[in-house]
Amino acid sequence: MSISRRTIITAAVVSPILLMPACSQGLGLSLVDAIRRLLSLSGQRAFAGLVRENGFYDDAVARISLPDALGGAKASGIAGVILGSSAFKARLTKQVNRAAEKGADLAAPVVAEAVMNLGIDDAARIVSGGGTAATDLLKSAMGNALFSKMLPGIDNGLKLFDSPVVTEALKQVTNIDFAGLRDDISQKASDGIYKAIGREEMAIRADPASTNDPLIMGVFGVAKRL
Repeated sequence: MSISRRTIITAAVVSPILLMPACSQGLGLSLVDAIRRLLSLSGQRAFAGLVRENGFYDDAVARISLPDALGGAKASGIAGVILGSSAFKARLTKQVNRAAEKGADLAAPVVAEAVMNLGIDDAARIVSGGGTAATDLLKSAMGNALFSKMLPGIDNGLKLFDSPVVTEALKQVTNIDFAGLRDDISQKASDGIYKAIGREEMAIRADPASTNDPLIMGVFGVAKRL
């Protein structure tokens, strides 16, 4: 009978973990717990950066771009003329990123709860998968939960931080309104949060010892050496 590469990798990950004290509760539970701890810590690190002032704006992977109609990456020359100076666009970009911080405040506890209740059917595959395998699972499981949860916070943030610049921008275009801007920012903020969590996951996988968590170090330290 042939043995698949996946079977070999899974065995290589699992065998050393059997020697760990946590495995007295069962191998499957140990791997699931390690993944949850990985995601919990990744989320904590990601949100710690994003919810601070200019957290999204200063983050290379989470920074939110303007909708095209308001001068985004695919904006037409007409949009640029309508919106005026680059200084105005920069001010508007900072505004929408500040608004995302308010949405992230609401998203953080939702992510934490989702991690605790996350169904993990193939823990060995997630452990050995590398990259952002755990974050991808979380994103798939949560669906549109972050988008829906962040809407009120981003709505409030757009009105709270430098609202005149948003009002002026929306007055200058005809194919986007406040609700459209809010929805666009909410979707981009949701995507940015997952990107930030994924980045932290990869950093932890690359250096499990940085967590000082014996289970994470044991499980992902083994996976790293494969």
